[in-house]
Amino acid sequence: MIRTSRRELLAGAAALAFGRGLRALPLSEIKLGVTTDEISNDMPTAARFLRDHGLTWAEVRNFSGKYNTEQPVEKVREARATLDEFGIRVSIEGSEFFKSPLPAEGAAGQAALDKEWALLDRSMERAKVFGTDKIRVFTFMLDQHGDAPTEKSYARIYELTREAARRARGYKLAIETIGGGYVWTASQAADLLKHVKEDNVGFTWDPNNAAQAPGSEKPFPDGYRKLDVARIFHVHLRDYKHEGDKVVWAAVGEGEFDNVGQIRALLKDGYKGTFTLETHWRDPKTKGQPDNAMRSTEISLKEMLKVVERV
Repeated sequence: MIRTSRRELLAGAAALAFGRGLRALPLSEIKLGVTTDEISNDMPTAARFLRDHGLTWAEVRNFSGKYNTEQPVEKVREARATLDEFGIRVSIEGSEFFKSPLPAEGAAGQAALDKEWALLDRSMERAKVFGTDKIRVFTFMLDQHGDAPTEKSYARIYELTREAARRARGYKLAIETIGGGYVWTASQAADLLKHVKEDNVGFTWDPNNAAQAPGSEKPFPDGYRKLDVARIFHVHLRDYKHEGDKVVWAAVGEGEFDNVGQIRALLKDGYKGTFTLETHWRDPKTKGQPDNAMRSTEISLKEMLKVVERV
C-alpha cells in the first residue's frame, strides 16, 4: 500500500484541472509521456505526478538512484507494479547500450563489447518486464579529444548496429540522436539507415539534441525532411535557445524549437508512435530545492499541452 502525504494530496488536487485538459483534447491519441526521473527518482512520486496530470505514458531511464539496467529485476518488477497501480504504460525502456567510446579492434575492444552485449541482454529483460518492445539505445560517443570521425569508424558502427539488431530480434532498437555521439544529426541518422536495413533498428528522434551539433542543418524542418518516418520509433520533445554560440535548454515555449510544426509534420506523415517530454531544463527559481525537477517539468508540461492543443 502506497501512503500519500498531505503535500502530495494538495499537489494532486492542484493538478486535477490541468490533467482534465489533456483528456479533453481532440488530439488525445497523441501518446505523450514524461521521462520518470525528470519528475522524481522515486517511482511512486513520478507515477502519481503523471496520473494527476492526465498522462498515461512514461519513459523509464533511472529510478531509485540507478539506471534501470543496474537495478535487480525484482526492483524493476516493483517499479512496473507501481506504474500499473497508477495506470501508466511504459513507452520505451531507456538503456545506455552503446553510449560509450567506439571499442578498438583487439582483445581490449572485445572485452568492452562483451560488456555492451551483456547490457543489451539486461535491457531486453527489463523492457519485457516493463511491457514494452522498444529500447532507447545509442551508436557510440565521439572521441573527447575532438578527433573527427572517419569512414572506417562509421563502417564499424554500422556493422555493430546490425549485430545488435540480430541479437535483439523481437525488440525495436530506437537509436537516440545524441549530443556528442557519432549519430547526432538527422543527416547522420539518415546515413545510418542507408547502411542498416534491419527493420528493428530505428530512431528516438531528438531534434533538440540535433540542434546542438556545430554547423549542422536546422533540425526542423530541414533535418526532419531527411528522415524516413517509418524508422522513427519514438520522439523526445523539449525546447532550446541560443546563448551566444552555445545551445542551452529552455522551458517549453521560451525557446526556439517549433514543437507545433514538428508534431504536425509527424502526424501528417503517419507517425503513430510515442512522445516523451524529456525536460532537461531546470527552473532557476527553485534551484537547490528537492522538487526542482518536478516543478520544472510541470512548467514545461503545461506549455507542451498548449502545444498539443494547437497541433
